[in-house]
Amino acid sequence: MTFRQHARALCAAAALSLALAAAAGAQSKPTPAALQTAKELIELKGATKAFDPLLAGVIEYHKNFFMQNNPNLAKDLNSVAQKLAVDLQPRKAEMRQEIARIYAEHFTEQELKDALAFYKTPLGQKLIVEEPKVLDDSLKAADAWSNKFAEEVVTKFRAEMKARGINLM
Repeated sequence: MTFRQHARALCAAAALSLALAAAAGAQSKPTPAALQTAKELIELKGATKAFDPLLAGVIEYHKNFFMQNNPNLAKDLNSVAQKLAVDLQPRKAEMRQEIARIYAEHFTEQELKDALAFYKTPLGQKLIVEEPKVLDDSLKAADAWSNKFAEEVVTKFRAEMKARGINLM
């Protein structure tokens, strides 16, 4: 998993967490109808796609861990990793169920229905399509800004240290 994929997943998770934390009208035990509506909503929004790389990432991480200690088993470890990726694919449903439960705990059934109705509108559909692009462009902009800012900080450190008689490399 690349840095950008990690960052995208983390941003999506953070956005989801913020949205859930800010939600009003939360209910403690979701009704079956609220859970079903939440599932429809997250499927329509593609809210679980940000977590899809987790399965492959966990498998890859542990394959690499075992490979560091057993490099002569690379062929077998790669084969097992491929098998696990297929065998464990259905486990993504657990994460989808968990996200649906979280939505249903933070939003009332009516709020979920209203949100679902919104995301079926042209504007809602546009948000679904454009939001990942906006997030990607935002990450690129943040990366560029932070690089420029870092250069400024380094320059200021050097200037301040030089004023104190110390030359930093």
